[in-house]
Amino acid sequence: MKKITLIILTVLILILGLPLGISTIKYHNYSPEEVDIKVCSSDIKYFKNSYEDCRKEFLFLADQLDKKFNNVEIFKINVESKIDSNLYIDFCYIPAQKIKSKLLILSSAIHGIEGFVGSGVQQMTMTELLTEQSLDEMGILLIHAMNPYGFKYFRRFTENNVDLNRNCEIDENLYSSKNLGYTKLYNLLNPKGKVNLKSIRNRFFHISAIKKIITASMKILRQAVLQGQYEFQEGIYFGGNDREPQIKLITPVLKKISSEYQIIFNIDLHTGYGEYGTLHLFPNPVKNQKIQNDLEKIFKGYNIDWGNDEDFYTINGDFSNYIGKIIPEKYFLPMVFEFGTLNSQTTFGAIKSLNIVVNENQGNNYGFKTKKDKEIVFKSQLEMYYPSSKKWQTKVIQDSRKMMKSVLKNYNNLKIEDSDSTTQK
Repeated sequence: MKKITLIILTVLILILGLPLGISTIKYHNYSPEEVDIKVCSSDIKYFKNSYEDCRKEFLFLADQLDKKFNNVEIFKINVESKIDSNLYIDFCYIPAQKIKSKLLILSSAIHGIEGFVGSGVQQMTMTELLTEQSLDEMGILLIHAMNPYGFKYFRRFTENNVDLNRNCEIDENLYSSKNLGYTKLYNLLNPKGKVNLKSIRNRFFHISAIKKIITASMKILRQAVLQGQYEFQEGIYFGGNDREPQIKLITPVLKKISSEYQIIFNIDLHTGYGEYGTLHLFPNPVKNQKIQNDLEKIFKGYNIDWGNDEDFYTINGDFSNYIGKIIPEKYFLPMVFEFGTLNSQTTFGAIKSLNIVVNENQGNNYGFKTKKDKEIVFKSQLEMYYPSSKKWQTKVIQDSRKMMKSVLKNYNNLKIEDSDSTTQK
Protein backbone atom coordinates (compact mmCIF):
# COMPACT_ATOMS: atom_id res chain seq x y z
CA MET A 1 0.00 0.00 0.00
CA LYS A 2 2.80 2.38 0.92
CA LYS A 3 4.55 1.54 -2.33
CA ILE A 4 1.41 2.32 -4.36
CA THR A 5 0.93 5.59 -2.50
CA LEU A 6 4.55 6.54 -3.15
CA ILE A 7 4.15 5.76 -6.86
CA ILE A 8 0.98 7.87 -7.09
CA LEU A 9 2.67 10.80 -5.32
CA THR A 10 5.67 10.51 -7.62
CA VAL A 11 3.44 10.53 -10.70
CA LEU A 12 1.51 13.55 -9.40
CA ILE A 13 4.73 15.43 -8.71
CA LEU A 14 5.94 14.67 -12.21
CA ILE A 15 2.64 15.70 -13.77
CA LEU A 16 2.51 18.96 -11.85
CA GLY A 17 6.20 19.69 -11.72
CA LEU A 18 7.18 18.96 -15.32
CA PRO A 19 5.25 21.84 -16.92
CA LEU A 20 6.46 24.16 -14.17
CA GLY A 21 10.05 23.10 -14.72
CA ILE A 22 9.83 23.44 -18.50
CA SER A 23 8.21 26.88 -18.32
CA THR A 24 10.80 28.04 -15.78
CA ILE A 25 13.69 26.89 -17.96
CA LYS A 26 12.16 28.58 -21.01
CA TYR A 27 11.53 31.78 -19.09
CA HIS A 28 15.03 32.10 -17.69
CA ASN A 29 16.56 31.32 -21.08
CA TYR A 30 14.22 33.63 -22.97
CA SER A 31 15.75 36.04 -25.45
CA PRO A 32 14.40 37.54 -28.70
CA GLU A 33 15.61 36.26 -32.04
CA GLU A 34 18.36 38.37 -33.61
CA VAL A 35 17.49 40.52 -36.61
CA ASP A 36 18.87 39.42 -39.97
CA ILE A 37 20.93 42.40 -41.11
CA LYS A 38 24.54 43.20 -41.88
CA VAL A 39 26.30 45.38 -39.32
CA CYS A 40 27.22 48.79 -40.74
CA SER A 41 29.93 50.79 -38.99
CA SER A 42 28.69 54.08 -40.47
CA ASP A 43 25.37 53.48 -38.69
CA ILE A 44 26.54 52.28 -35.29
CA LYS A 45 28.94 55.23 -35.00
CA TYR A 46 25.97 57.27 -33.77
CA PHE A 47 25.77 55.28 -30.54
CA LYS A 48 27.83 56.43 -27.55
CA ASN A 49 28.00 54.63 -24.22
CA SER A 50 27.75 57.47 -21.72
CA TYR A 51 25.60 60.52 -21.14
CA GLU A 52 28.69 62.72 -21.32
CA ASP A 53 29.79 61.35 -24.71
CA CYS A 54 26.27 61.64 -26.14
CA ARG A 55 26.02 65.22 -24.92
CA LYS A 56 29.45 66.10 -26.29
CA GLU A 57 28.54 64.79 -29.74
CA PHE A 58 25.14 66.49 -29.71
CA LEU A 59 26.74 69.84 -28.91
CA PHE A 60 29.42 69.33 -31.56
CA LEU A 61 26.78 68.65 -34.22
CA ALA A 62 24.75 71.61 -33.01
CA ASP A 63 27.78 73.82 -33.58
CA GLN A 64 28.13 72.42 -37.10
CA LEU A 65 24.49 73.27 -37.81
CA ASP A 66 25.05 76.75 -36.43
CA LYS A 67 27.70 77.26 -39.13
CA LYS A 68 25.37 75.97 -41.83
CA PHE A 69 22.07 77.73 -41.04
CA ASN A 70 20.98 81.20 -39.98
CA ASN A 71 19.90 82.22 -36.48
CA VAL A 72 20.54 78.84 -34.82
CA GLU A 73 20.08 78.89 -31.04
CA ILE A 74 22.03 76.48 -28.81
CA PHE A 75 21.22 76.63 -25.12
CA LYS A 76 20.86 74.47 -22.03
CA ILE A 77 18.95 74.04 -18.78
CA ASN A 78 20.70 72.81 -15.66
CA VAL A 79 18.62 70.24 -13.77
CA GLU A 80 19.13 70.56 -10.03
CA SER A 81 20.34 67.43 -8.25
CA LYS A 82 21.37 66.42 -4.74
CA ILE A 83 24.34 64.46 -6.06
CA ASP A 84 25.38 65.94 -9.42
CA SER A 85 25.71 69.55 -10.57
CA ASN A 86 26.46 68.60 -14.19
CA LEU A 87 23.07 67.46 -15.44
CA TYR A 88 21.81 69.37 -18.47
CA ILE A 89 18.97 69.36 -20.95
CA ASP A 90 20.44 70.69 -24.20
CA PHE A 91 18.55 72.41 -27.00
CA CYS A 92 19.36 73.10 -30.61
CA TYR A 93 16.78 75.26 -32.37
CA ILE A 94 17.04 75.91 -36.09
CA PRO A 95 14.29 78.30 -37.17
CA ALA A 96 12.65 77.98 -40.56
CA GLN A 97 15.02 79.77 -42.91
CA LYS A 98 12.38 81.55 -45.03
CA ILE A 99 8.80 81.27 -43.73
CA LYS A 100 7.92 80.06 -40.23
CA SER A 101 5.13 77.66 -41.07
CA LYS A 102 5.79 74.32 -39.35
CA LEU A 103 7.85 73.26 -36.34
CA LEU A 104 9.23 69.79 -35.62
CA ILE A 105 10.20 69.00 -32.02
CA LEU A 106 12.47 65.95 -31.81
CA SER A 107 12.89 64.94 -28.14
CA SER A 108 14.91 62.25 -26.41
CA ALA A 109 15.52 60.60 -23.03
CA ILE A 110 12.36 61.48 -21.16
CA HIS A 111 13.05 57.97 -19.87
CA GLY A 112 16.70 58.57 -19.09
CA ILE A 113 18.28 55.23 -20.00
CA GLU A 114 16.46 55.30 -23.35
CA GLY A 115 18.56 58.33 -24.25
CA PHE A 116 21.42 56.32 -25.75
CA VAL A 117 19.21 55.37 -28.66
CA GLY A 118 17.29 58.65 -28.75
CA SER A 119 20.55 60.59 -28.90
CA GLY A 120 21.80 58.31 -31.67
CA VAL A 121 18.72 58.98 -33.78
CA GLN A 122 19.04 62.72 -33.14
CA GLN A 123 22.72 62.63 -34.14
CA MET A 124 21.89 60.81 -37.38
CA THR A 125 19.16 63.36 -38.16
CA MET A 126 21.47 66.30 -37.46
CA THR A 127 24.30 64.81 -39.54
CA GLU A 128 22.41 63.56 -42.57
CA LEU A 129 18.89 64.88 -42.96
CA LEU A 130 18.69 68.60 -42.25
CA THR A 131 19.02 70.34 -45.61
CA GLU A 132 18.39 73.92 -46.66
CA GLN A 133 15.34 72.80 -48.62
CA SER A 134 13.83 70.87 -45.72
CA LEU A 135 14.20 73.92 -43.44
CA ASP A 136 12.80 76.58 -45.78
CA GLU A 137 9.41 76.59 -44.05
CA MET A 138 10.04 74.11 -41.24
CA GLY A 139 11.91 74.86 -38.03
CA ILE A 140 13.30 72.10 -35.85
CA LEU A 141 13.82 72.04 -32.09
CA LEU A 142 16.00 69.19 -30.85
CA ILE A 143 15.70 68.49 -27.12
CA HIS A 144 18.52 66.27 -25.85
CA ALA A 145 18.35 64.37 -22.55
CA MET A 146 15.09 65.49 -20.95
CA ASN A 147 15.94 63.26 -17.98
CA PRO A 148 19.72 63.69 -17.68
CA TYR A 149 19.87 62.05 -14.25
CA GLY A 150 18.31 58.83 -15.55
CA PHE A 151 20.46 59.04 -18.69
CA LYS A 152 23.71 59.45 -16.75
CA TYR A 153 22.94 56.94 -14.02
CA PHE A 154 21.23 54.33 -16.20
CA ARG A 155 17.74 54.69 -14.75
CA ARG A 156 14.40 55.04 -16.49
CA PHE A 157 13.20 57.38 -13.75
CA THR A 158 14.34 60.73 -12.34
CA GLU A 159 16.31 61.30 -9.15
CA ASN A 160 12.92 61.54 -7.39
CA ASN A 161 11.94 58.15 -8.84
CA VAL A 162 9.41 59.87 -11.10
CA ASP A 163 8.52 58.57 -14.53
CA LEU A 164 8.62 61.83 -16.50
CA ASN A 165 6.36 60.40 -19.19
CA ARG A 166 3.62 60.02 -16.56
CA ASN A 167 4.34 63.45 -15.05
CA CYS A 168 3.34 65.93 -17.77
CA GLU A 169 -0.08 67.39 -17.10
CA ILE A 170 -1.72 70.81 -16.75
CA ASP A 171 -4.63 69.38 -14.72
CA GLU A 172 -3.34 68.99 -11.16
CA ASN A 173 -6.09 66.46 -10.37
CA LEU A 174 -3.95 63.83 -12.09
CA TYR A 175 -1.46 63.87 -9.23
CA SER A 176 -4.12 62.88 -6.70
CA SER A 177 -5.75 60.22 -8.89
CA LYS A 178 -5.74 56.55 -7.97
CA ASN A 179 -4.82 53.57 -10.11
CA LEU A 180 -6.83 50.80 -8.46
CA GLY A 181 -5.38 48.14 -10.75
CA TYR A 182 -1.86 49.04 -9.64
CA THR A 183 -2.88 48.94 -5.98
CA LYS A 184 -4.13 45.37 -6.40
CA LEU A 185 -0.77 44.39 -7.89
CA TYR A 186 1.32 46.29 -5.33
CA ASN A 187 2.94 43.27 -3.68
CA LEU A 188 3.97 41.80 -7.03
CA LEU A 189 5.37 45.09 -8.28
CA ASN A 190 7.06 46.43 -5.14
CA PRO A 191 8.81 43.68 -3.16
CA LYS A 192 10.68 44.69 -0.01
CA GLY A 193 14.27 43.91 0.93
CA LYS A 194 17.44 43.46 -1.07
CA VAL A 195 17.21 41.95 -4.54
CA ASN A 196 18.05 38.25 -4.46
CA LEU A 197 17.91 36.69 -7.92
CA LYS A 198 18.06 33.20 -6.43
CA SER A 199 14.98 33.73 -4.27
CA ILE A 200 11.83 31.72 -4.94
CA ARG A 201 10.07 34.96 -5.78
CA ASN A 202 12.51 35.78 -8.56
CA ARG A 203 12.91 32.23 -9.85
CA PHE A 204 9.14 31.91 -10.23
CA PHE A 205 8.18 35.52 -10.95
CA HIS A 206 6.66 34.39 -14.24
CA ILE A 207 4.31 32.02 -12.42
CA SER A 208 3.02 34.81 -10.18
CA ALA A 209 2.55 37.05 -13.21
CA ILE A 210 0.79 34.33 -15.20
CA LYS A 211 -1.61 33.80 -12.29
CA LYS A 212 -2.52 37.48 -12.48
CA ILE A 213 -3.00 37.17 -16.24
CA ILE A 214 -5.29 34.16 -15.78
CA THR A 215 -7.46 35.93 -13.18
CA ALA A 216 -7.66 39.11 -15.25
CA SER A 217 -6.01 39.28 -18.68
CA MET A 218 -2.73 40.43 -20.17
CA LYS A 219 -4.45 43.60 -21.43
CA ILE A 220 -5.79 44.48 -17.97
CA LEU A 221 -2.48 43.65 -16.29
CA ARG A 222 -0.48 45.71 -18.79
CA GLN A 223 -2.84 48.68 -18.44
CA ALA A 224 -2.77 48.59 -14.63
CA VAL A 225 1.01 48.54 -14.55
CA LEU A 226 1.92 50.93 -17.36
CA GLN A 227 -0.66 53.72 -17.28
CA GLY A 228 1.07 55.39 -14.32
CA GLN A 229 0.33 55.70 -10.60
CA TYR A 230 0.43 58.65 -8.19
CA GLU A 231 0.30 57.12 -4.71
CA PHE A 232 3.52 55.19 -4.17
CA GLN A 233 6.72 57.18 -4.64
CA GLU A 234 8.82 54.07 -4.09
CA GLY A 235 6.92 52.22 -6.81
CA ILE A 236 7.46 51.79 -10.53
CA TYR A 237 5.79 54.19 -13.00
CA PHE A 238 5.27 56.79 -10.26
CA GLY A 239 4.01 59.98 -11.93
CA GLY A 240 4.89 62.39 -9.12
CA ASN A 241 2.96 64.77 -6.87
CA ASP A 242 3.49 67.73 -9.20
CA ARG A 243 5.29 68.45 -12.43
CA GLU A 244 9.00 67.74 -12.06
CA PRO A 245 11.33 70.79 -12.19
CA GLN A 246 12.61 70.03 -15.69
CA ILE A 247 9.08 69.90 -17.10
CA LYS A 248 8.35 73.29 -15.53
CA LEU A 249 11.58 74.67 -17.00
CA ILE A 250 10.98 73.23 -20.49
CA THR A 251 7.40 74.51 -20.70
CA PRO A 252 8.15 78.22 -21.40
CA VAL A 253 10.76 77.19 -23.99
CA LEU A 254 8.17 75.12 -25.84
CA LYS A 255 5.58 77.91 -25.68
CA LYS A 256 7.97 80.60 -26.88
CA ILE A 257 9.36 78.72 -29.86
CA SER A 258 5.99 77.27 -30.87
CA SER A 259 4.35 80.72 -30.85
CA GLU A 260 5.90 81.62 -34.20
CA TYR A 261 4.55 78.60 -36.10
CA GLN A 262 1.14 77.42 -37.27
CA ILE A 263 1.65 73.65 -36.99
CA ILE A 264 3.65 71.93 -34.23
CA PHE A 265 4.72 68.30 -34.62
CA ASN A 266 6.48 66.30 -31.92
CA ILE A 267 8.35 63.02 -32.29
CA ASP A 268 9.31 61.64 -28.88
CA LEU A 269 11.95 58.90 -29.01
CA HIS A 270 11.60 55.76 -26.86
CA THR A 271 12.91 52.20 -26.59
CA GLY A 272 11.77 49.02 -24.86
CA TYR A 273 8.22 48.25 -25.86
CA GLY A 274 7.35 46.10 -28.84
CA GLU A 275 8.90 43.65 -31.26
CA TYR A 276 12.68 43.34 -31.20
CA GLY A 277 14.36 45.50 -33.83
CA THR A 278 11.11 47.10 -34.99
CA LEU A 279 10.33 50.81 -35.09
CA HIS A 280 6.77 51.19 -33.84
CA LEU A 281 4.60 54.28 -34.27
CA PHE A 282 2.83 54.33 -30.99
CA PRO A 283 0.94 57.55 -30.07
CA ASN A 284 -1.41 57.81 -27.13
CA PRO A 285 -5.02 57.71 -28.46
CA VAL A 286 -5.94 60.60 -30.76
CA LYS A 287 -9.64 61.44 -30.99
CA ASN A 288 -9.43 64.27 -33.52
CA GLN A 289 -10.01 62.69 -36.94
CA LYS A 290 -8.17 65.43 -38.83
CA ILE A 291 -5.09 64.91 -36.67
CA GLN A 292 -5.27 61.19 -37.39
CA ASN A 293 -5.62 61.88 -41.11
CA ASP A 294 -2.66 64.26 -41.16
CA LEU A 295 -0.45 61.85 -39.21
CA GLU A 296 -1.40 59.17 -41.72
CA LYS A 297 -0.24 61.51 -44.49
CA ILE A 298 3.04 62.26 -42.74
CA PHE A 299 3.69 58.55 -42.12
CA LYS A 300 2.34 57.35 -45.45
CA GLY A 301 3.37 53.75 -46.06
CA TYR A 302 3.88 53.00 -42.36
CA ASN A 303 1.53 51.44 -39.84
CA ILE A 304 0.40 53.63 -36.94
CA ASP A 305 -0.90 51.77 -33.89
CA TRP A 306 -4.03 53.71 -33.02
CA GLY A 307 -4.91 51.47 -30.09
CA ASN A 308 -6.89 48.78 -31.85
CA ASP A 309 -4.47 45.95 -31.08
CA GLU A 310 -4.94 43.63 -28.13
CA ASP A 311 -1.56 44.57 -26.61
CA PHE A 312 -2.21 48.33 -26.71
CA TYR A 313 -2.20 50.39 -23.53
CA THR A 314 -2.78 54.07 -22.73
CA ILE A 315 -0.81 56.26 -20.36
CA ASN A 316 -1.45 59.35 -18.27
CA GLY A 317 0.78 62.41 -18.17
CA ASP A 318 2.73 61.75 -21.36
CA PHE A 319 5.04 64.44 -22.73
CA SER A 320 3.90 64.50 -26.34
CA ASN A 321 0.26 65.25 -25.56
CA TYR A 322 1.36 67.72 -22.89
CA ILE A 323 2.87 69.92 -25.60
CA GLY A 324 -0.54 70.15 -27.26
CA LYS A 325 -2.16 71.10 -23.95
CA ILE A 326 0.19 74.02 -23.26
CA ILE A 327 -0.30 75.47 -26.76
CA PRO A 328 -4.06 74.95 -27.26
CA GLU A 329 -4.22 77.72 -29.86
CA LYS A 330 -1.91 75.77 -32.18
CA TYR A 331 -2.52 72.78 -34.41
CA PHE A 332 -0.51 70.04 -32.75
CA LEU A 333 0.48 66.59 -34.03
CA PRO A 334 1.84 64.01 -31.52
CA MET A 335 3.88 60.91 -32.33
CA VAL A 336 6.00 58.43 -30.37
CA PHE A 337 8.76 56.31 -31.91
CA GLU A 338 9.22 53.09 -29.95
CA PHE A 339 12.15 50.83 -30.81
CA GLY A 340 11.26 47.32 -29.61
CA THR A 341 13.78 45.24 -27.67
CA LEU A 342 12.31 42.27 -25.76
CA ASN A 343 9.23 41.34 -27.79
CA SER A 344 7.12 42.75 -24.98
CA GLN A 345 3.99 42.16 -27.02
CA THR A 346 4.43 38.44 -26.18
CA THR A 347 3.64 36.92 -22.78
CA PHE A 348 7.21 35.95 -21.84
CA GLY A 349 8.60 39.19 -23.25
CA ALA A 350 6.13 41.28 -21.25
CA ILE A 351 6.79 39.36 -18.03
CA LYS A 352 10.56 39.47 -18.52
CA SER A 353 10.39 43.25 -19.09
CA LEU A 354 8.28 43.73 -15.97
CA ASN A 355 10.60 41.52 -13.89
CA ILE A 356 13.60 43.62 -14.93
CA VAL A 357 11.87 46.93 -14.08
CA VAL A 358 10.71 45.57 -10.70
CA ASN A 359 14.18 44.27 -9.78
CA GLU A 360 15.90 47.51 -10.79
CA ASN A 361 13.49 49.60 -8.75
CA GLN A 362 13.73 47.26 -5.76
CA GLY A 363 17.53 47.47 -5.95
CA ASN A 364 17.37 51.26 -6.10
CA ASN A 365 15.21 51.28 -2.95
CA TYR A 366 16.80 48.50 -0.88
CA GLY A 367 20.03 47.42 -2.54
CA PHE A 368 21.18 43.98 -3.72
CA LYS A 369 22.09 40.83 -1.82
CA THR A 370 25.27 40.32 -3.84
CA LYS A 371 27.46 42.28 -6.22
CA LYS A 372 26.67 39.71 -8.90
CA ASP A 373 22.92 40.28 -8.48
CA LYS A 374 23.49 44.00 -9.01
CA GLU A 375 25.59 43.40 -12.13
CA ILE A 376 23.01 41.04 -13.65
CA VAL A 377 20.09 43.42 -13.01
CA PHE A 378 22.08 46.37 -14.40
CA LYS A 379 23.06 44.45 -17.53
CA SER A 380 19.51 43.16 -18.06
CA GLN A 381 18.04 46.64 -17.81
CA LEU A 382 20.62 48.14 -20.16
CA GLU A 383 19.89 45.41 -22.71
CA MET A 384 16.16 46.13 -22.44
CA TYR A 385 16.58 49.81 -23.31
CA TYR A 386 19.90 49.89 -25.17
CA PRO A 387 20.69 46.48 -26.71
CA SER A 388 24.39 45.80 -27.24
CA SER A 389 23.67 43.98 -30.51
CA LYS A 390 25.34 45.83 -33.36
CA LYS A 391 22.74 44.33 -35.71
CA TRP A 392 19.94 45.82 -33.63
CA GLN A 393 21.70 49.18 -33.55
CA THR A 394 22.28 49.10 -37.30
CA LYS A 395 18.61 48.38 -37.95
CA VAL A 396 17.48 51.18 -35.63
CA ILE A 397 19.52 53.76 -37.54
CA GLN A 398 18.63 52.42 -40.99
CA ASP A 399 14.92 52.27 -40.20
CA SER A 400 15.02 55.71 -38.58
CA ARG A 401 16.88 57.21 -41.54
CA LYS A 402 14.39 55.82 -44.03
CA MET A 403 11.38 56.89 -42.00
CA MET A 404 12.70 60.34 -41.09
CA LYS A 405 13.51 61.12 -44.73
CA SER A 406 9.92 60.34 -45.63
CA VAL A 407 8.53 62.18 -42.60
CA LEU A 408 10.47 65.38 -43.28
CA LYS A 409 9.31 65.40 -46.89
CA ASN A 410 5.68 64.66 -46.08
CA TYR A 411 5.52 67.10 -43.17
CA ASN A 412 6.91 69.87 -45.35
CA ASN A 413 4.24 69.08 -47.94
CA LEU A 414 1.40 69.10 -45.40
CA LYS A 415 -1.12 71.81 -46.26
CA ILE A 416 -2.30 74.29 -43.65
CA GLU A 417 -6.08 74.32 -44.00
CA ASP A 418 -8.75 75.82 -41.75
CA SER A 419 -6.28 76.37 -38.93
CA ASP A 420 -8.95 77.87 -36.64
CA SER A 421 -10.99 74.66 -36.77
CA THR A 422 -8.08 72.29 -36.29
CA THR A 423 -6.55 73.53 -33.04
CA GLN A 424 -6.61 71.19 -30.06
CA LYS A 425 -9.90 70.84 -28.24
